[in-house]
Amino acid sequence: MWLSQSSDKELLKKKLLGYSPENPAEKAFRERMLFLLESYPNCFERSLEHAHFTASAWVVNEERTHCLLTHHAKLNRWLQLGGHADGEAALWKVALKEVSEESGLKNLQLIDEEIFDIDIHLIPEYKGIPAHDHYDVRFLVLASMNEPLQFNHEAKDMAWLPLEKVKQQVKQNDSIVRMLNKTVQLKINKGD
Repeated sequence: MWLSQSSDKELLKKKLLGYSPENPAEKAFRERMLFLLESYPNCFERSLEHAHFTASAWVVNEERTHCLLTHHAKLNRWLQLGGHADGEAALWKVALKEVSEESGLKNLQLIDEEIFDIDIHLIPEYKGIPAHDHYDVRFLVLASMNEPLQFNHEAKDMAWLPLEKVKQQVKQNDSIVRMLNKTVQLKINKGD
């Protein structure tokens, strides 16, 4: 396990170094992520109380006209699906596992293991767990809108939202808007 985590950690470092975001916020996030990765051996564990890595999936349908969002029960916000790494340094695996656990979707397709987006956000204190930062690495995932959703206790609701309606739903969540814009740009580049 240690060798696997070590090589996955090195791969994440390589991917972060190779990730060239245009957004100034993401550039700053990348530098902070690299620092956390280099400075804290337990950066994939919740035991690192001030900050730790998480992984998310930006789930879209094949046509890239809709994205799957969850209305997070604790945070009371519409968000992408994802969660804690809990020791797993291969964050793309975490993203896929979290989508499956949170939505019930089984037929997921990771577009590739490349980073789609990164974000660092503060999680407020909750039930004795101190406020801390999530260093979230996001991956682009395809899923079918025909597969039934079976969301768990972590969600108040879950829905496939048309991309043109997402901005209204997320109420100025910069990271969601950023991923939305990237999806629109991918669609344009694909020629749809």
